[in-house]
Amino acid sequence: METNLIQKYNVPGPRYTSYPTVPYWNSDFDQSVWEHTFTTAYTAHKEDGLSLYIHLPFCESMCTFCGCHKRITKNHQVEHPYIQALLKEWLLYCRLFDEKPLIREIHLGGGTPTFFSPKNLEDLINGILSYSRKSDDCEMSFEGHPNNTTREHLQKLYDLGFRRVSFGVQDYSEKVQTAINRIQPYNNVARVTMCAKEIGYTSVGHDLIFGLPFQTVEDVVDTIEKTKTLLPDRIAFYSYAHVPWIKGNGQRGFKDEDIPKDDEKRILYEIGKKLLQLYGYEEIGMDHFALPTDSLYKASEAGKLHRNFMGYTTSASKIMVGLGVSSIGDSWTAFAQNVKNLEDYYQLLEWDKLPLVKGHILTAEDLIIREHIQNLMCRFETSWKDGLYFPEIGEVLYQLNEMKYDGLLTIGNDRLTVTSAGKAFVRNICMAFDLRMKRNIPETQLFSMTV
Repeated sequence: METNLIQKYNVPGPRYTSYPTVPYWNSDFDQSVWEHTFTTAYTAHKEDGLSLYIHLPFCESMCTFCGCHKRITKNHQVEHPYIQALLKEWLLYCRLFDEKPLIREIHLGGGTPTFFSPKNLEDLINGILSYSRKSDDCEMSFEGHPNNTTREHLQKLYDLGFRRVSFGVQDYSEKVQTAINRIQPYNNVARVTMCAKEIGYTSVGHDLIFGLPFQTVEDVVDTIEKTKTLLPDRIAFYSYAHVPWIKGNGQRGFKDEDIPKDDEKRILYEIGKKLLQLYGYEEIGMDHFALPTDSLYKASEAGKLHRNFMGYTTSASKIMVGLGVSSIGDSWTAFAQNVKNLEDYYQLLEWDKLPLVKGHILTAEDLIIREHIQNLMCRFETSWKDGLYFPEIGEVLYQLNEMKYDGLLTIGNDRLTVTSAGKAFVRNICMAFDLRMKRNIPETQLFSMTV
């Protein structure tokens, strides 16, 4: 890829797990508004069911590449009270319905979900399902740490209905692992990957990151060569988000000059991408690859890929409940985020209140722009006909002319299509549609760089 393109388009930009992005949510929001929009949306789409994201924030050590919300502790006595709080929060949601809600998807994220014992995870899932109905095709997935995920974890969650697991690998270089404080030998990853396959998981994923401190081309090649030997079903190969200004994320354990930048970083991606495709992985969505046998690839081919706060998913449900500290719920017409402080979370639940801190009600314009960004992120194309026209489309297309001339996209009478070269810049293309950000350009950096 040409260096001048990388330099031109390497700017701060959102990852667009939502539109509007969190910094541009409005402030006129409270619990009653969220409950109303949520129940209205669920009633209208009851047959589709809902997705459930459960945030398990505890980690035994701080990984300095991670920008997720977490609580560092080696005290496992925190597990039981947190499980009970999650079930209390779920019960508050279930009281909004006149029948047990239908669950289409459950995902355990973190933090480190496998910080919790298999027994506590079993109590959590059984408690959730005691207040709800699980669809016959419910997709259940969790994130596992290769160092502490045991065969008992994998077997217990499989018995509960989980069929998909993703393991955070990042990079196999010892120097890189030391810099990001994430030491995990290849043997640990091989153990859990093969164990998951033996038990019967239908989709095993690995998360790899490019652009980490001290990472070289040789490191990326070695990591993907090792990954090939384990043949995970899907791979997230995404850019390290350097956001040291976020409080508590620990990203000051290395110097800025230790991080690959611009064309150096993009070379890591291009080489990694070519290797993944050489080994049979197909590119689907942004920074995601899957074998043709994986459900995510099949959803992509069928035009049914969906993107939300959990990332890419095959679920058709547009309604998501977020449980746990910092989790975000989505009724498609509204968002709501929980408090990030654990003690505040417990206190609000004691008062029988949903532990919300902020949210956003989407306007008619927001809903149209959201569809465009969803289309670009999931299908690399969008059209402004069939109800998706908005008055500023001419301005958006004018702004995208330069990217068209650079060969990153094509524009027809009523359709925009991202080219193969443009897939690496899909975040930049989405930014042209981001009317809220363009109307309120941030004075300080809010997002990681797009390259």
